[in-house]
Amino acid sequence: MKPRSLRTDHVVFPAFDVRASLHFYTKVLHFPLVSALSGDDWGGKPWLMMLFGIGDGRQVVLVALRGARPPAADGFPADARHYAFGAADRKALSAWKRRLRKHAVKFVEEDHGDQQSIYFQDPNGVMLEITAPPTRAASSSDPEARYIVDEWLQRFS
Repeated sequence: MKPRSLRTDHVVFPAFDVRASLHFYTKVLHFPLVSALSGDDWGGKPWLMMLFGIGDGRQVVLVALRGARPPAADGFPADARHYAFGAADRKALSAWKRRLRKHAVKFVEEDHGDQQSIYFQDPNGVMLEITAPPTRAASSSDPEARYIVDEWLQRFS
């Protein structure tokens, strides 16, 4: 018996500025702080974990370690690592643009053809995206996708 497909349960990001992160996720993104945990020893450092609920019942989790600093840039484009949230439609995306402007959050817009997206960073440098309409769930493998990957591997590996 094959295991069933997985779905996202939660994502975890580092928090280097707890106050700014709490403000951003509760006041700007309007995510409820559904739980918080703390302790004295995670890798030898006192820690705080903040769990925020998102609209689909899943969570965004931020972890702060006392004294931790953001890692040095590694040359990978910032938007190559991001988490995307889906807005119901373009009207909802426009409302998010207004909200981000109200809170002085800079964002860039991208036209992906069937989808429109905005990209912005949280106070910790985590890149986030809001896209509309949401991506449709795929239920099966696409042979064309595999062909593209195999072709890339042949050229660059």
